[in-house]
Amino acid sequence: MKLGIERLIEEPALRKRLLGRRVALLAHPASVTRDLTHSIDALAALASLRLTAAFGPQHGLRGDKQYNMVESADYVDPVHRIPVFSLYGSVRRPTAAMMDSFDVLLVDLQDLGCRIYTFITTLRYVLEEAARARKAVWVLDRPNPAGRPVEGLKLRPGWESFVGAGSLPMRHGLTMGELAHWFINTLRLDLECEVISMEGWQPEQAPGFGWPLLARSWVNPSPNAPNLSMARCYAGTVMLEGTTLSEGRGTTRPLELLGAPDLEIEVLMKEMRSLAPAWLDGCRLRACWFEPTFNKHVGNLCSGFQVHVEDGEHYDHGAFRPWRLIALAFKALRRLHPDYPLWADFPYEYEFSRRPIDLINGSELLRTWVDDPHATPADLDALAAADEADWRAERQSVLLY
Repeated sequence: MKLGIERLIEEPALRKRLLGRRVALLAHPASVTRDLTHSIDALAALASLRLTAAFGPQHGLRGDKQYNMVESADYVDPVHRIPVFSLYGSVRRPTAAMMDSFDVLLVDLQDLGCRIYTFITTLRYVLEEAARARKAVWVLDRPNPAGRPVEGLKLRPGWESFVGAGSLPMRHGLTMGELAHWFINTLRLDLECEVISMEGWQPEQAPGFGWPLLARSWVNPSPNAPNLSMARCYAGTVMLEGTTLSEGRGTTRPLELLGAPDLEIEVLMKEMRSLAPAWLDGCRLRACWFEPTFNKHVGNLCSGFQVHVEDGEHYDHGAFRPWRLIALAFKALRRLHPDYPLWADFPYEYEFSRRPIDLINGSELLRTWVDDPHATPADLDALAAADEADWRAERQSVLLY
């Protein structure tokens, strides 16, 4: 298969419309070619292309920042001597001065297929600013490693944030190029937007189901996205960031773990199986212990479980529903311990007045369901299923593969 960046490099016909135009690149550490050359270096080597600037999203162009709410500064690239502007520093949207540095912005970002991953929001912001400034945006498409499945509640109006760029479900099943088309359609943006599509991407093909296993190396798109297993789990385990439970940050398996020092994990897993056994399908849960070296519960031994989605015996791509799985863990914990201090109240992505769990879910609906002792798994399933069906129909018009 070929990525968008590889087609742009290998096919001179695609670059004809870039001749004489100033080109900028929005990228991160996973913006690499088949031979692991970073896109900025690959583009700078093209004599026919005039690279004048680069942009970095959250965690930076080179992935220098470990955690959320740690900003990156602007700098001059020491090799290519072009300005590198941070879109996770003093600003989230490119300024007029930044927009003046280019005519065409190439967006080459590896996504994880989850609404709250902030590269999606950055894509929306650059599309909006490009439309205002009459600049062009070309998206160099990459795989969605979580594949095509759709899951979760759609973000409700008024709940937009840096972790909620629009009315998407938690697992949207689109590539960045497809998302660009969806943003342009729903926001009614007027700009030159070109998607350099992939060749040969087969999102339903085993064993990768979205990620080309054995054909591509995995490079972390952000520091705590270390492997395909994390990408598959992320639409569920990211909700742990809105709780007092550890999501495994500070371990070698971030966002595949759930745990806390005071959990009776076998009791919790038994309650989960009792409440909604089908929500555990498609994966294998393994009770485990871990001690985070930073972040929540640092230095304390946590009891918890790891979600295993690595092998064909335990992983069923169509059956695995990570959002429901982690929602079920919350519900089981609340039933066992009604007064458990589950919900976090610290600032999340610079939001100080709304609960992190609500920002992550795009409404109060998930938290309300967990806290309501009379609400059942069937209630949440019905609510989510309606949103999922609506989204599957809505996204049809932007599917490229």
